[in-house]
Amino acid sequence: MAALQHEISGKDRILLAARDLFAAKGFHQTPIAELATSAGVSVGQIYRLFKGKEEIIDAIVEKDAHDKEQMILALRARLEAGEIDIVRTFELMLLKGMDNPYEALTFDILAEAHRNPRVGATITAMCEHYREALGEFACIANPDLAGDALKSAEEIILATLFGLGHRSLSAPTLGREDTARSAAQMIVAALRSIR
Repeated sequence: MAALQHEISGKDRILLAARDLFAAKGFHQTPIAELATSAGVSVGQIYRLFKGKEEIIDAIVEKDAHDKEQMILALRARLEAGEIDIVRTFELMLLKGMDNPYEALTFDILAEAHRNPRVGATITAMCEHYREALGEFACIANPDLAGDALKSAEEIILATLFGLGHRSLSAPTLGREDTARSAAQMIVAALRSIR
């Protein structure tokens, strides 16, 4: 059992170090030896846990997908309990999406997803799951949404989340909170206007 706990902590250290190094230097420019040093593990341990950097990227994406799923479940529970309304639900989701200290890494992962079918499939699966939850929230804003209108709403909301999650390069003029509040109000108003 102690060995398993050591493996898990080693894996977590590798993933944390990979996030930092891949964000700072890029995925392809980070040697495994440097990753091992930064994580405080041996190169051999990295290769015992991962076949290569692609698997590390996969693990990072899977962890992010899991974290997003937990965030959505928590928002859904708060919404169902009446603690927050649908506008606040979208606002909190947008705020979380804008809270991305690894924005550069996200760009690198998306580029890798276009080159590497395995990473691409992981991103696609994450988006499909996320899209389903967004559709549920859209239907709370407008219970009449269905068919192509619902699919379009899911796509637009997903695109908004992606865009706002990578807004640092666009030199935003509004703060995170104001942006999230306004965007959430616009999303819900647009959803409610669809007939």
